[in-house]
Amino acid sequence: MRSPVPGAAATVSSTGVVTPRPVRPPMPRVQSKGLSLRAGDQLVLALVLGAASLAVHHTTAQRVMGASLAVVLVIATASDLKSRKIPNRLTAPAALWALVLGAILHPSGLGDQAVAGLAAGGFLYIFAVIYPKGLGMGDVKLAFVIGLYLSSSAAVAMGIGLIASALAGVVVLVTRGVKEGRKVGLPLAPFLAVGGVVAIIFGPEIVHWYSQSGR
Repeated sequence: MRSPVPGAAATVSSTGVVTPRPVRPPMPRVQSKGLSLRAGDQLVLALVLGAASLAVHHTTAQRVMGASLAVVLVIATASDLKSRKIPNRLTAPAALWALVLGAILHPSGLGDQAVAGLAAGGFLYIFAVIYPKGLGMGDVKLAFVIGLYLSSSAAVAMGIGLIASALAGVVVLVTRGVKEGRKVGLPLAPFLAVGGVVAIIFGPEIVHWYSQSGR
């Protein structure tokens, strides 16, 4: 039997009385949109950071490596903000280019590059295994790339990036409450990028200061 009320369902009692029952309209789906960097913004950031990397008083290898890494970090940040992914089509060529640059500009440092890359990537890999929902393999691969480009300065980048990420997490928990704040997933690439930029510009000096202070 059709419902006497258009768009509504009906129930029929044992006595044959039809009682219309309103049907709730479907709730509209709300899609959350992540932050994004437009192509123009990415280009400007890459140019500014690349220029800053080339302007510092480091060795030629460090400056070229830093400028190349700055471009990678901008693209990785834009991708992570938009889709929460850091694609292999970025990290794989970036890693290969780091090794090519190292072989051309500072071949004796290839071993240090490999060690730094494996150390940075391996460190995040442990956390990715322990807490896969909070850390993706794209983050691990980006850390590996950072290590290849920065060598000993990678420790500076990772330390600053992870501390910045932890502080941002605390801010989210304080502002939204623990229950809601734990549901918020923060992309890691922007924080690693901050650490990477600091390490590109000041990393060698920080490493030198640390090594001298330990004596």
